[in-house]
Amino acid sequence: MTRTNALKDMPAQPDAPAESAIAASGDVTTVTDRVSQAIRQGIRSGRFVPGQHLVEVDLTQKLGISRSSLREALKRLAADGIVTLNPYRGAYISVLDRKSVDDLLDVLEQLNRLAAVKAAERCTTPEARERIESAVAAVKKHRDGGDRGQYLALRQDFYDALFEVGGNRELARITPLSRADLFRAQIRPFQSLQQQRRHVDGYAAIAEAVLKGDPARADRAVKKHFAATRQAMDALPPEAFSTFEL
Repeated sequence: MTRTNALKDMPAQPDAPAESAIAASGDVTTVTDRVSQAIRQGIRSGRFVPGQHLVEVDLTQKLGISRSSLREALKRLAADGIVTLNPYRGAYISVLDRKSVDDLLDVLEQLNRLAAVKAAERCTTPEARERIESAVAAVKKHRDGGDRGQYLALRQDFYDALFEVGGNRELARITPLSRADLFRAQIRPFQSLQQQRRHVDGYAAIAEAVLKGDPARADRAVKKHFAATRQAMDALPPEAFSTFEL
């Protein structure tokens, strides 16, 4: 996979609050949050790709922030496993090797099984049903392709719907969806259309079980979905998980 510098394509954010105003208000973390969100959105949209070098001067100019604020945000992203920092060569969008992907899938599967079970138990109101139906319908529209960034955003919204309907706030906090976005962005160029269709079908099966109010079926649907994901990972070429020299 070509890992190019796409910073030139990153749009400026003129509507973002000026850093001086934020600093004056004492809400310094708002700047850090804004940088973190911009990089995460960049990964989803394809402006940033795994292995890409993040040039500090470009980011500070695009986001209208100081270098110290940028570095603070990059430290947070590094702690979340989204960015890799090298003391001599700077920051890079992280690349996941096969072991990291396997570990991530293990964690995601257990958390998502719980989320689906909770949602199935509590999907009893018209509002809850509408939330699930709307989220999965949006994902289904990307079964045959479509914009990668939009798909990743809709995929997160589907999980958000499970969390909301299930009523467990901690699941939303601890589920590493940003790390999952990184993983999906990394492997998407290597996936076939058939693999993508199966992935979307997995979400549809989970939603169907939740809407039927069947926790056991929802649990099985998530297990089957992750089994298919692991099978798809095994079929990918080695370069899909290649690392880079820092």
